[in-house]
Amino acid sequence: MSTHSIARERKFRQAAFVYLHVAILYESAVWVLHGAGGLPAGRGPVAIWLVAGAIVAGLVFWALYVKQSVWVARGVWALGALRLPALIRGAFLPTAGAVLPASFYLTAMVVIVGNLWMLARAGWDL
Repeated sequence: MSTHSIARERKFRQAAFVYLHVAILYESAVWVLHGAGGLPAGRGPVAIWLVAGAIVAGLVFWALYVKQSVWVARGVWALGALRLPALIRGAFLPTAGAVLPASFYLTAMVVIVGNLWMLARAGWDL
């Protein structure tokens, strides 16, 4: 194996595991918010959303770790980047009736930016 392919493989493995940890954090947040009554009503049973999230996380992890798909890394990066405006608004411009503290959004923003960094390394720094 060349040095280039070893470095590429390492970037994808790292991106896959960082994404997996972000997914675990999301799943945990949904579970905790559900337990605290903080999820919007009318979106169906929380178990369905948790299972769907786990399936998506597993597929993305597989696509990054096994397939080393540049397009999956770039697509997940783009979707993650779309989360930033809502996180910035929640962290720095919270509304008067905000259910979650600004620190929740700020912490999520730091986690998402770290994930974006790892996905960008895998997706563009070939």
